[in-house]
Formats: sequence, C-alpha cells, structure tokens
Amino acid sequence: MSSYLYIVKSELPLVIQTFLALEEKTTDWYMNGNYLVILVSVTIILPLALMKQLGYLGYASGFSLSCMVFFLISVIYKKFQIPCPLPEQINNTDNLNYTLVSTSSYQNEHTTVQAMDEDMCFPSLFMLKSQTAYTIPIMAFAFVCHPEVLPIYTELKNPTKKKMQCISNISITVMYIMYFLAALFGYLTFYGQVESELLHTYSRVDSLDVLILCVRVAVLIAVTLTVPIVLFPVRRAIQQMLFPDKDFSWIRHIIIAFVLLTSINLLVIFAPSILGIFGLIGATSAPCLIFIFPAIFYIRIMPKDQEPMKSPPKILASLFACLGVLFMVMSLSFIINDWVSGGLKSGGSH
Repeated sequence: MSSYLYIVKSELPLVIQTFLALEEKTTDWYMNGNYLVILVSVTIILPLALMKQLGYLGYASGFSLSCMVFFLISVIYKKFQIPCPLPEQINNTDNLNYTLVSTSSYQNEHTTVQAMDEDMCFPSLFMLKSQTAYTIPIMAFAFVCHPEVLPIYTELKNPTKKKMQCISNISITVMYIMYFLAALFGYLTFYGQVESELLHTYSRVDSLDVLILCVRVAVLIAVTLTVPIVLFPVRRAIQQMLFPDKDFSWIRHIIIAFVLLTSINLLVIFAPSILGIFGLIGATSAPCLIFIFPAIFYIRIMPKDQEPMKSPPKILASLFACLGVLFMVMSLSFIINDWVSGGLKSGGSH
C-alpha cells in the first residue's frame, strides 16, 4: 500500500501541473504531493476500503487492470516513436563534437561520436552497479499476491482448490507477461538513460505529451484502486489475530481501516523515495511471503508420521526457507551498503 500511495504522491502533482500548463511547481496546496495523497486516501480509498466484502471491488479491480493494459500498449507504441539517442544526448554529443574538432582531426571526432551513439542505443544484457541491489527485491515484490489468495478464495462461487489454482496460474502468467513487456520496451526506448520511475523518463522527451499524460492518469487510477484490495486481507488478518471469536462489527471494521490508512500515509509522507520503499519491502516481506513462510508452514502442518523431517519434500522445504533467509540478508546488505555509500558521497545529507 505504501508503494502504491507513493506513486500517487509523486505522479499526481506532475499531472496537475501539466493540466494547468504550469511551467514549474508552485507552493499551492494542490501541488503538494503530501496533501494530495491524504486527499485521495480520504475521498477514494477509504470509502472503497469500508466495503464489507472483497467481491464488491471486482469491477474496480477489472478497471484497474484495463488501465495497466493501456499503460503497456503506450510503452510499446512509444518505443517506435521516440528516437535514439534522445535530443538532449544529441546536444551533449554536439558539444563534444565542437570540442573534438577544436583539438583533433575530423576523422577521429567523427569516429568517437559515432561510437558514442552506438553505445547509447545498444542494449546490454547485464549491468552491475549500485542500483542493482534493488532489482531482485523489486522483482520479488511484484509477484507478492499471497495475502489476497484466501480472501479471493472465500469470494469464489463454489470454491475449490483446483479452481483457485487455475485462477492463480492465469493471473500470475498474465502479470508476468505485462511486467516483462513493459520493462523490455521501456528499456529498449531509453537504454542506459532509464530512470527508476519510467514515466519520469518520458517527461524528459516531451513534458506535454498527451498520451503520456493519459498514461499517468491511468497509472494513478490503477494504483489508487489497488490499495483497498490490498487493505482487505491485512484488516482480516488483524481481526483474526486480535478478535478471533468476535462477530462482525462496523465500528471495528472502520477503525482498523482508518488506522491502517493513517499509518501508511505517514510512511509515504516521510519516505525519501519510492525506490527505497520497493527495495526495502521487496527485501523483507517478499522473501517471507514467497520463500520462508510457505516452507515453514508446510513443515509445521504436515504430520511427522506422514512425512518425517528427512523426507525429500520437507528437505526441499527447508532448503527453500534457507534460500529465502539468504536472499533477505543479501538484499538488505546491498541496500544498506548503497544507502551508506550514497550518504558518504553526498556529504552525509542523503
């Protein structure tokens, strides 16, 4: 929820700025992302989160998915519309061109500029740098859907394990294809110039592009409508832990939703960047939900008389849990090291 709301915080002011044709941000409240994320939470997310059943959000979820399909189509379309290298890169090359002509022969200059253009527009299969520490956690975080499985299962008509497995397979496959194509064509558009937030990279080409503006609005709608869906299993888990034997209460239902949204808004307001949120959450909760918890639950639930600890399934489950712990430690170590080195390079102000 914090990652989704951070997108609202960072993107909504830019959308308003473009709609109002402002050359630069003003100090007005409607250009402050902190105020806007609170306004969106109160007027849109909270009313949807107060619904009693998750099934009521089915139409909102479908509309959210259609917005992301529009985002994917736009990214693919822009790949064939934006030239490479970018205009600003050409300007930098022209400056280098002038310098080289003044200090060397035209032939050497022409060869150097041509090599630079090829490097700018040539894809690299693998790049290793400080930001690589965030890559795997973000990829793992993108496929964390485990908390929604049981709430969705309970909303199914005639729920069965086979039907839920089919839904999970189709959902994960479709999302994987969408993520893969968006990442691929986004990278093939800008290559080494891609920023951590893809839509910000398009603004460098044309900040008034109508299509990109519509994509920004679609992404905002998608992430906003996703927050109530994520909130439902969190609230249900809290109710199950704290009030296991209590009947449904609207007062408790509303209070938990309000407290959760307030806590997430505070985190979003004081968080320094979306990259840190995705990286930190991906390095902590994602390994637990994907690797550690399922393996431990399987070991704990399966009786020892049916499957002893030395049986192949439980050995594999143990290795799976150890892999998750190793993955978490390595990711957190890389991220903390990147924070520390970044703070040292900026004089401790980062």
